[in-house]
Amino acid sequence: MSARIVYSARYRVDIGPHVFPTRKYDLVYDALGRPPAVDPPPATWEDLSLVHTTEYLEKLRTGTMSEEDVAQLELPWSPEMVEGFRVMVGGTIQAALFACGLSADSTTQRPQSQESSAAPEGQEFSADSAISAFNVGCHIGGGLHHAFPNHGEGFCPFNDVAVAVRVLQQHGVGRIAIVDLDVHHGNGTAFIFGGAPPPPQTRSGRSPRAYQEQNVTHSNVFTFSMHQQHNYPMWKPRGSLDVGLPDGARDATFLGELERALPKVAAHRPQCVFYLAGADPYEDDQLGGLRLTKEGLRRRDRLVIDTFRIAGVPIVVTLAGGYAQRVEDTVAIHVATIEEAIGAAAASGPPTAPPRADRGRQASSGEG
Repeated sequence: MSARIVYSARYRVDIGPHVFPTRKYDLVYDALGRPPAVDPPPATWEDLSLVHTTEYLEKLRTGTMSEEDVAQLELPWSPEMVEGFRVMVGGTIQAALFACGLSADSTTQRPQSQESSAAPEGQEFSADSAISAFNVGCHIGGGLHHAFPNHGEGFCPFNDVAVAVRVLQQHGVGRIAIVDLDVHHGNGTAFIFGGAPPPPQTRSGRSPRAYQEQNVTHSNVFTFSMHQQHNYPMWKPRGSLDVGLPDGARDATFLGELERALPKVAAHRPQCVFYLAGADPYEDDQLGGLRLTKEGLRRRDRLVIDTFRIAGVPIVVTLAGGYAQRVEDTVAIHVATIEEAIGAAAASGPPTAPPRADRGRQASSGEG
C-alpha cells in the first residue's frame, strides 16, 4: 500500500479578482509540510483530444474564444491560464497512472518530460495484478468536472478526470468509477460518459432525491454525483447514479445518503476510482449550501476511502471546488482529505468491519 502526491506551483494562475482562489494549491502543499511530490508535465494536446473537440482545443490554444465562450467558462483567457490547467490535467493523469501501478517508480520532484502518456512498450494493465495493492494518487489539484467536450464551464477549461479515464482505458483499465462529492453536480463528466437528460425536477420534497440508475453508453465508466440539487448547474445530465440533496442538508443527511450510495458504486467492480473531494459542501462556502462541518467532511473522506481500501481498489483523489469565506478553511478541508488518503494507504491492513459514517478515527487536533 502506498500513496503519492502530485502537485505543481504552476497551478497558481493569475485570474484577477475571483471567487476561485488558485493560490489554495500552494497553501495546501505548504500546510502538508511540502512533502516529496511529482511535478507533472502538461497534458499533451493529443491526450486532451481524447475528450475535447479539435475546434474547442484550437480556441484555447490560439486565444480565439468568443465572449460567450469566456462568459460560460467564467475565467479570463490567457496563455498562462491554458498552460496552468494543461499541467493540472497532466497531474491527474500522473496520479491515475501511479494509482494503477503504471507510472515510473520515482519519488523525485519532477519526472522526465514526456510527449505522450501512452504506456511504455510492453507495459499493460492487468486487472488481476492491479487489485493486488491499494495505491492512492493524491493530486493537489484537479476535479474540473464542468468541462464538456466542446466548451468549458464553471472555472473548468478541461475535464481532467475524463481525460485521465481515457488515458487509463488506453492502458487497458477496463472498469472505472467516478465518485463526485463536490457541492455542484458534475455535469461535464456525466455528459461525457452518458449524457441522458435528467427526469422532471420538482422542488416540493425536503428529502434527498436519487435519480434512477441507467445503462449509459459508456457502461464501463460508472459516474456517481452527490450534490446540492438546487444549485449550479441548471442542466444536470444524468449519470449512472445521481443524488440531489436539499439545501442545508448537513452532516447526518449527507453521510447517511453517502453510506447508502457507495455499495452501488462498489457493485460496479471498478478497477480504479476517481474521487472528487470538493471542499464546497462546507457550511461557510460562498458557492454552496449543504452546510457540512469540517468534521463531517473528514468523515465523508474516510467513508469513501475506506470503502475502496477494503475492496483493494486504487483511488485517485482530486480536490475539486472550495470557496470558503476564509481560504484557510478551504485549505484545512483539503489537507484533511489528503491526510485521510495517505493514512489509509499507510494502514497495515483492512478494517475488521465495513466502514460506517458514524465510526472512524478522530479528526486531527488542528481541525475546528
